[in-house]
Amino acid sequence: MPGVLPSHRAREAADVQRTPVAPGKEPAVCPTDDEAQVPRNAPKDKRSLDYVWRSGVAGGLAGCAAKTIVAPLDRVKILFQSHNPHFLKYTGSWYGVGGAIKEIYHQDGPLGLFRGHSATLLRIFPYAAIKFLAYEQIRAIVIPRKDKETPFRRLISGSMAGVTSVFFTYPLEVVRVRLAFETKKEGRSSLRSICRQIYHEGQYRKPTLPAADSAGASAPTVRAAAADVATAAQALAPRSGLTNFYRGFSPTLLGMLPYAGMSFLTHDTAGDLLRHPKVAQYTTLPKPENHPAGKPAPLRYWAELLAGGVAGLVSQTASYPLEVIRRRMQVGGAVGDGHRMRVGETARLIMRERGLRGFFVGLTIGYAKVVPMVAASFYTYERLKMWFGI
Repeated sequence: MPGVLPSHRAREAADVQRTPVAPGKEPAVCPTDDEAQVPRNAPKDKRSLDYVWRSGVAGGLAGCAAKTIVAPLDRVKILFQSHNPHFLKYTGSWYGVGGAIKEIYHQDGPLGLFRGHSATLLRIFPYAAIKFLAYEQIRAIVIPRKDKETPFRRLISGSMAGVTSVFFTYPLEVVRVRLAFETKKEGRSSLRSICRQIYHEGQYRKPTLPAADSAGASAPTVRAAAADVATAAQALAPRSGLTNFYRGFSPTLLGMLPYAGMSFLTHDTAGDLLRHPKVAQYTTLPKPENHPAGKPAPLRYWAELLAGGVAGLVSQTASYPLEVIRRRMQVGGAVGDGHRMRVGETARLIMRERGLRGFFVGLTIGYAKVVPMVAASFYTYERLKMWFGI
């Protein structure tokens, strides 16, 4: 009505309209206004150099921390899987695991439980760094938007990341296994001698052919014999000594597909379930100041360890038979005649020696090792990502 004084709210609105605004700036708004909310931290560009080195360092440190925790069990598992003759009596039971650890301790001391661990750290840092880095990059390509995030795309992203990392670091894995395989109390091989030994394994000396006149054979006979020897030498000798550092690479690639794929898939799926609105108040932490916009809230320590542990359990079960085949192929030059066996040959040998149970030798140790290892790995990685603000 004319003549009625404006209300308090109307006067405030008029004051806001009369307030001068500096050129190029917007007027201040209430942070609780839904229409005016703006994320404090823009999403990080995963293809930037800053994101790449931060995710790589976080992944490498996570891998080193996880491997150090389970190093003694890792050594015992390698001895069981590779069919070491000195430890066959311990296979098949949890009591055997304790007995094997006790024998290694009495034979080599505490450091014996970490035999080959230095090579492990040399391998695991680049391996884990490449794996986590590759997963972030491949995931950004395969899953460009939230509506594209499916279990199959998660599985593919994890599998491709695992294959990428193992391709670049596999020779270090072979050296580590060979160091851990040795059980002699004296005459330990150095890293250099192990590398030299692996390089020269399978290099057969070319037989000397008898002369035609001394053997009483005709020239055609000698030429035929020479052809047979050349064919045999070509079949026995590897094309290059460097290929010996890739013993067991084929089953590794086959095993990495389910292992890495199921590991990332299970972890991400478990994380989604633990962040469900019905349980989020118990399982998640408040978002830190530098938390990127659009990223889900971090899990509490026990929830993150739970998600990683379940991921380790599922991935280990899916890939274990191929892991046993890979171990036997890796130590092929250290036992027997040095013949490089293929995947099928190794599988048949294991089947003939132990039956189906032979493909699951050391699985209990595998669970005891992989579950805490994967849990610690994901936990460390996610916490370092929080600390790095990515």
